This record gives sequence, structure tokens and C-alpha cells, in this order.
Amino acid sequence: MLLELHAENYAVIDHAIASFGPGLNLLTGETGAGKSILVDALALLMGGKSSTDLIRHGADKAVVYCVFESTPGAESILEQNGIDAEGAQIILRREIQSAGKGRVFVNNQPATVAVLRQLAPELALVHAQSETLSSFDQSQQRILLDRFGAISCDAVAAAHARWRASQDQLDEIERGEQDRLRMVDLWTYQRKEIESARLTAGEDQELETEKRVLANAEKLYAAAISAYDQLYEGGASAEVSLRAASRSLDELARFDAKFAEATQQLASARAIVEDVASTLRDYAARIDASPQRLAEIEDRLALLDRLKRKYGRSVDAVIAFGEEVALKLAEVEDRDEILKRLRALLAESAAAYRSAASALSADRRAAAAKLAKLAESHINSLAMKVRFEIRVDAAERIAGFAATSRAAHGNESAHDFGRPDADPKNGEPSAPDERSRWHAHGWDTIDFRIATNPGEPLKPLTDIASGGEMSRILLALKVAVEETSGKTRKKNPTPRTLVFDEIDIGIGGRAAEAVGQKLKALSRGQQVLCVTHLPQIAAFADQHLAIEKREDHGRTRTRMTLLDERASMHEVARMLSGAKVTDASLQHAAQMIAASR
Repeated sequence: MLLELHAENYAVIDHAIASFGPGLNLLTGETGAGKSILVDALALLMGGKSSTDLIRHGADKAVVYCVFESTPGAESILEQNGIDAEGAQIILRREIQSAGKGRVFVNNQPATVAVLRQLAPELALVHAQSETLSSFDQSQQRILLDRFGAISCDAVAAAHARWRASQDQLDEIERGEQDRLRMVDLWTYQRKEIESARLTAGEDQELETEKRVLANAEKLYAAAISAYDQLYEGGASAEVSLRAASRSLDELARFDAKFAEATQQLASARAIVEDVASTLRDYAARIDASPQRLAEIEDRLALLDRLKRKYGRSVDAVIAFGEEVALKLAEVEDRDEILKRLRALLAESAAAYRSAASALSADRRAAAAKLAKLAESHINSLAMKVRFEIRVDAAERIAGFAATSRAAHGNESAHDFGRPDADPKNGEPSAPDERSRWHAHGWDTIDFRIATNPGEPLKPLTDIASGGEMSRILLALKVAVEETSGKTRKKNPTPRTLVFDEIDIGIGGRAAEAVGQKLKALSRGQQVLCVTHLPQIAAFADQHLAIEKREDHGRTRTRMTLLDERASMHEVARMLSGAKVTDASLQHAAQMIAASR
């Protein structure tokens, strides 16, 4: 539930704080006072697009922030993004700077707009004033239907990804076949050159080390022999001195036990000296100052350098390049076998997609029948008399109709993959209408259709002209979906906040009262925020906030006030009578509020 919303230097608002409660929260005020601007500010905190135009004139930055009650889902999202939870609340803040940069904070910790968008479905659903049925396209209708039926597209998305990957791989091989044939000679030469070098991983480093030894053989031999003599062979060597000292310590240890440990330490030192001397002697013996070997190494390194300049920075990279070239040649040589395997894989992945998409279509058709019936009931409760239908057309059925038509004309004979619309060459659907409609969300076309007057045929929802009818239909659909989806949630969830910005545009009288009743019913299970100009709807408020714009020292300032019962009645009376509130309008407002309760 949304607890507070703050806006500073945002559009015409210099500073505004709004506190909200459970149930139906209504925002009223004169046109241009800033009601819809507050809704836009909340949409911005849900990850909406920002603009420097939103910064109040003369200010360096605009700041909006809000406080929500937390939910388990929101806390999980915070944890996934490395953001600490802070008790039972979530604080979202967004800053828009005049330089064009913006900053996002969640619980006073730096975050991104992407995190806000992840949190939005857990916290609030904002229906902005600009949203009309003209923007309620088939994609939005599909999303609404899936939300109503708690339908997941994950299985179809995974099947679509596998099919798309198989199709892309096959297309790449077929599309690049001519280029590959032109490259065969070059690849053959490269493979031969690399294989003839008989490369060993890491040999360039080993040869460089051996080259340094051979190039400095005399110096290394002299150093090793000198060290050997000083440690072991010379008359004044370390070993001779240690041996003499050892004899003296043995004599001391015979009379004083405290020298026993020193004797052992000296013996260990002699053993170490002997080991080092032995290593030096063996190293010197292995040094071979062979000019012939040095020349061989230099020739080999020159060959390796030439290969590395052409194929990679190291011998390992050259070996990897050779393996890649060999694989490409194998693909060319085994093209028919590879194409056969890929086509079989494509046919398999296509069949898996058809199965998943068909199951999804069945779920959508079942949900569509239920939603259409429920939505029709809700719409008709808003002072209308309509027939409502939701059509779910699958690409499979369109392709099936096309296949039947082709077969009727004797122009269908492909049955290799168990479908009349399959291409025996690669297992793809031969009907372009079907293939072009394969998507990660399925192959269905969702079409909401309605007849608003008796005797008229059903027409697409977007063809309705009346603004009042459009507003009521949108509200009825959303109420139907939200009420039903709310029942499928876990027990005792934190209510999700629904925001409607002037969804009552173009209606009045009995229809306005019906809309108020619908909003009130919806608010019993979830928090609802609604901007309205209609007193018939304002009378249903659980919390009533008045937005007022006034001039102060030559600047426009917006003030928001939470109204008590008396002030709320006065505001409803103002909405009834205009600027001048009369006793009659006050009496009428009191009657409306009493009736709404």
C-alpha cells in the first residue's frame, strides 16, 4: 500500500506531500491544479521515462519520492539486486537534474531505473490519463488476458528460443555456403601450415628459456662451478668449514647438553649445502654450449613467430585457430550430414513449440470465455447494455485453413513432419502466416470485441468512438481482472495499489455513480487512488485529498490537503455548484455522501 508521496520542484509543484490510507483515495481540485502531475510523479517512481522538462522553472533539480508498505516479493527483488530491506517499508526516490542526469535510490541506497521497473508490479499499477482504448492494442489485450487467467508464457518462450536458435543456425549454414566454398582453399592451406608445424602447447615459452640458457652457456657454467667450489669442493669451502665446526660442537656436546640442538642444526645446514652443491654440479654438467642446438631453436622460434603473426598471439592461440579451421572444413565436407541433423533438430524444436503454443492457446481460450462473461457483467453494471467477446485466434488455425484451401485445389503434398503445412526440406511451416506469428509469448492474436447497442455486430474494441463508453469499458475490464487476480494471490497479501487518473472522463449522471460504486467495490480488497472531477465519484472517498493551486509572490504553488468529513462535504458541494457553494449544494453533497455509505 502507498503511504506517502512527495514531490519537490516537479512541474508546477514546488513542494507537496500526500498521505494515503487503505480503501478509496480520491484526489479532486480545479483543472490544472496538479492532480495528474502527482500521478505522473508516481509513474516516474515506477520506472517511467524522465525529462528535464519536468523540473520546475528556476530549480536545479526535481525530486520525487514515496513510501510503500513492503511485500515479500518486493523484498526478494531487493535481495536479488543487493539492496538492504529497511523494516516493513520501501522508500523510492528519484532525482532529475537540469544537466540531464538522473539518480535513483531505493531505501536510500543507489539503484537503477531497471530496479524500479522490477518493483513496480509488486507495488503499484498506474493507469495514466493518456491511456485510452486507442493505445489498448492487441499486445495489451493479451497481457490483460494472461493476467486474468494467471497464464505463464515461460514454457512457450523457452520452446521459441530453442526453435529460433535452430532456425538461425540452419539459416547461417545455408546463407554462408557460397562464402564457405570460396574459403575452402584458404582454410586448407592454413590447416596444412599449422599441422605441418607440429605445435605443442606452451613450447614457445620453453624454447625461449632454453635459448637464453644456450646464449649464456659460458656465463652460466662459470657461475654454477664457482658456486659449487665455494660450497663444497674448495679447500675453504662452506662444507669444509661446517664439517670442522661440527666436530667442535660434538666435543662441546659431550660435556654440555645444551649444545646438542646446535649440533643437529649444524648437521641440517651441512645437508642443505650438500644438496645445493649437488644441484649446481648437475646443472653445470647439463649445460651444452652447442651452436647447432642454438641455431635450431632460433629457427623454430622464427617459425613460431611467423605463425603467431598470422594466426594468434601465442602458440596456444595458433593451435586453437587450426582446430577452428579444421572444424569449418569438416562442416563443408560433412555439409549434407550437418544439414540433415539441423533440419531434424529444427523439426523437433518446431514440434515442441507447436505443442507448447497449442497448450497456451487452450488456456487463453478458457480464460477468454470467463473474462468476457465477467467483463460484460461489469460493463453493463456501469449504465450500459453491451455484448462482449474475446477472440483467441492461433496461427496454427490460420495455417490449417490455408492448408485446407491448398489441398482443395490439389496443391498440398508435404507430410514429412506430420503436418500438412510442413516443408519437407527443413521442417519449417510452409505457411508464411503461421511462421511470422511465432513469438516468445505464443502465436495467438487476442481481439476484444464489443457491441454497444442492441442489434449491432461485434466490433473491435478500438473502433468505439464514445469517450464515456471507453472510460467505463476500461474500468470494467481492469476491475474484472484485478478482482479475479487478487483471489489467486497468497493469503493475506499486502494490497497492491491501483491508480486511475481521470478514468471518468466523458461520463456523468447515473454512469458516474456506477463508476463510483465500482471503484468503491474494488477498493475493499486493494488500495485505490483516483483523480476525479465528478462529485458522484468523490462522494465515495474513504480518504479525500484536495489539490489547490494558488499564486504566491508571483509564482504558482500547489498545496495538497487531506480533508476531514466536513471539508470533504464542502469540496463535493463545490464540485456540484461551481465556485460558489450554496446551502442547497451542501445539502445535496451530504445526501450523496450518505447514500454512498
